[in-house]
Amino acid sequence: MMGMVLLMLSTSCVAKKMSLNSETRLKQDTLHMQVESEKSQTRSVRELTYARRVYDNQVYTENIVGGMSFRLEAGSKNISVPGALKLRKNKMIRIQLFIPILGSEVGRMDFTPDYVLIVDRIHKQYIKADYNQVDFLQKQGLNFYSLQALFWNQLLVPGNTKVSDSDLKRFSVSLDEKGEFIPLTLKNGSMTYNWNTDKTSAKIQEAIIAFKDTKYGTSTLNWKYSDFKNIGVKQFPASQIFEFVTHATRKEQKVKVTINMDELGTSSDWSLETELSPKYKQVDVQEVLGQIMNM
Repeated sequence: MMGMVLLMLSTSCVAKKMSLNSETRLKQDTLHMQVESEKSQTRSVRELTYARRVYDNQVYTENIVGGMSFRLEAGSKNISVPGALKLRKNKMIRIQLFIPILGSEVGRMDFTPDYVLIVDRIHKQYIKADYNQVDFLQKQGLNFYSLQALFWNQLLVPGNTKVSDSDLKRFSVSLDEKGEFIPLTLKNGSMTYNWNTDKTSAKIQEAIIAFKDTKYGTSTLNWKYSDFKNIGVKQFPASQIFEFVTHATRKEQKVKVTINMDELGTSSDWSLETELSPKYKQVDVQEVLGQIMNM
């Protein structure tokens, strides 16, 4: 009888101990989950805070203008001419190319929200097309607002006219990345957008847009920024190099453009209109680009 009582007491103690151990483990697991959740929330806040720093580096002015040296490298072609870059927020990106020494305009590219206008002054030809008709832009999924963000050294969200604060949550921020840059990444279908930012200043140093498709191959647009100069209380990259590489034709094609601006200004004293006389002939986009390449 005594043995049975002792056995019952022993069993009761073991059960109570197991219950206590189970409760302890449950509390520990709950605490661990709370800690991990807090870490995750803290990291998300840090990532969003950094993305806001990058976003806040954009300049406030409505206009950026300046003379520049323009260099185009494509295949065996290597062209260097003076020119001018004129930007008006949400309205115009204008690249003008001049004859060295004489200063007469030989070519102009206007990018507006609605169309692309490319003018060849020497042969009195031009093209005017929407963004879907320009092969290079169409393949990269670029429209006016995407190009504007690239020229203005800003983040972009494809399909949007601007980046809102809620959009910043869509960017992946690699805060623990080794090296001098903190990358921000945004994926959209077959497109991947990446911005390498300076760890100290959060300025965008490089933008990379990559397109990968099993049918059309791969294409990459690499846009580098340097020589930041003051525009009001912010800074703007006076030197920009953008390179487009594609394997869509099964053979690598590469085009590289280098823009080095002299002095930066904010003048609004320039017209958005490009006037063409009746002598100018509208032609195919590839024809005009070919003529400019042979100048």
